[in-house]
Amino acid sequence: MKMLHKIKRKKKTMQDQTYQNEQLQCVECGKIFEFSAEDQEFYAQKGYSSPKRCPECRENRKARSNNSRGGYRSERRDYNVTCAACGCQTTVPFKPSNDRPVFCSDCYRKGQ
Repeated sequence: MKMLHKIKRKKKTMQDQTYQNEQLQCVECGKIFEFSAEDQEFYAQKGYSSPKRCPECRENRKARSNNSRGGYRSERRDYNVTCAACGCQTTVPFKPSNDRPVFCSDCYRKGQ
């Protein structure tokens, strides 16, 4: 019961908070960017601190991070194979190994 009371009080203080647009300086490129009142409210609701980088530097940093971890795959490569069950030609999105049979999608769904 006490927990519900705390949640209600917390929501009320967030709703009562008024935010004003702020000008912040990016720690990476030095550019001045606007931290809007709407963004401030969103950050406060999520418990985030104010951004230290401008939107462009945040996006660049995110892209670098995703690329270094393999987050974005390069073009998908399909391999031509012959279905082990029906003998038709098909493609698969993985490099087949010789130790296991490869099936077309129809035979695979049938459980061949």
